[in-house]
Amino acid sequence: MSGRDLFCPPRRSRRGAALTLVFASVLVAGAATGSLPGSPPGAGGRKSPARTADWAASAHHAAVSEAAAAAMADGKSPMEAAERAVSRSGDRWGAVYSQGDFQEFQEALDGQYTGVGLWARRERDGGIDVTRVQTGSPAADAGIRSGDRLRSVDGEKVDGLPVTEVVSLLRGDADDAPAGTAVTLGLERGRRAWTETLRRARLSTDPVTVRRLADGVTVIKVAAFTKGVGDKVRTAVRGAPADSGIILDLRGNSGGLVTEAVTTASAFLDGGLVATYDVDGRQRALHAEPGGDTARPLVALVDGGTMSAAELLTGALQDRGRAVVVGSRTFGKGSVQMPSRLPDGSVAELTVGHYRTPGGRSVDGHGITPDLDPGSDAIQRARTVLTGLGDPS
Repeated sequence: MSGRDLFCPPRRSRRGAALTLVFASVLVAGAATGSLPGSPPGAGGRKSPARTADWAASAHHAAVSEAAAAAMADGKSPMEAAERAVSRSGDRWGAVYSQGDFQEFQEALDGQYTGVGLWARRERDGGIDVTRVQTGSPAADAGIRSGDRLRSVDGEKVDGLPVTEVVSLLRGDADDAPAGTAVTLGLERGRRAWTETLRRARLSTDPVTVRRLADGVTVIKVAAFTKGVGDKVRTAVRGAPADSGIILDLRGNSGGLVTEAVTTASAFLDGGLVATYDVDGRQRALHAEPGGDTARPLVALVDGGTMSAAELLTGALQDRGRAVVVGSRTFGKGSVQMPSRLPDGSVAELTVGHYRTPGGRSVDGHGITPDLDPGSDAIQRARTVLTGLGDPS
């Protein structure tokens, strides 16, 4: 699993199984992949059409809010009380954010984050390797490059830690580690070991990259479903050569805004069902817009870092017979989280439902099983599959 210091909730806010992800690989975190767009009441920002009073009225939200209010009345920490209530509930994806943390998370969904600009992956030996460095970032300016091994962050050894925890250390706390604060990395390159002190910066993400292979195949890599990604994918599909296939690379995509995943599905489907989900027992459905490209050969690449909204998209393309899925089994996060404001202004993001694919398959805890394994070279395997699918005309 790999991660970037982008959507990961700050370390202070993470607990239990929520450590194991969300927004990973471009991030890896825990409380929010699969979030529908929207802010808690009174928070401003985007609002989800699916957001109605039943979100806030759920017993889960009420119990957490009551625990926070009781602590506040006793002069204790509402956030800590809320975190204990979430932990007792068994909600593996639930999390509690300070106001600053939640604001940073919302900004990340808009493609902005505070960090140093590097991606990392945990290797089989437990070591953390840098897999990519964002151009123009503090990490790039310091000469850090892909293949370097990250040994420590601010003196804390990272070998053996989940990537989510490492990402959180890099980002720091939203209130105590804003842009301009220093973070010291211990690094290793071959036999050279050194430390580098960087200053965190406000960075913009580029979640969609497009490249053309020599045989005309278009590879569209979607790193996360931040705001505007769906339209970027549709533009890329329309701009691809008419006689070529497309590889939709969702490896390492930890999710994001469900609406953006549905818009992405609309690039390849002519309307119809994308997913169903339940919210406090009520069934709802997500549908693609009509007019997508349904003829062009399509392969979706996935791996164990493909999560949540990315799994929702993969399941739709697979169940609808629109794409051949190549790779390894996806992560298996098929739950829906929604935020609610607590009495002290902090935010609890709690699980309220689960997704199913158009064919009725549950994603949560199961993941999506690809049609074909990736072999030693996933891109080459996808190209071979596209050749077998034939000319779209």
